[in-house]
Amino acid sequence: MRPYCVFCNIVARKEPANILYEDDDIIVIQNVLRWVPIMLLAMPKEHKTQSEMWEDVSRIGKVAAEVGRQMCPGGFRLLSNFGYDAMQSQEHAHLHVLGGTFLGHYVG
Repeated sequence: MRPYCVFCNIVARKEPANILYEDDDIIVIQNVLRWVPIMLLAMPKEHKTQSEMWEDVSRIGKVAAEVGRQMCPGGFRLLSNFGYDAMQSQEHAHLHVLGGTFLGHYVG
């Protein structure tokens, strides 16, 4: 039996989430964390690891980029964390869509 997974429970509608996009295979939700004004999570509905998702990231990448363009017309960042040192807090594969503000500064 798989340990508790909040993302699997969101997919199964056992946990609340603000769903911005959904199809048969992918769901995009608003992240509860607010490190930047727009912080979304695009994930496969099927429980996979980050590495498994990245073996064929084309479809989820396409969806994440489209939602990013819609929600962050000034620009956005797609980000995926792998492991503890990269601050991956959920085992269920996901891709962050970050935007709504300037995400860096120029160092010349």
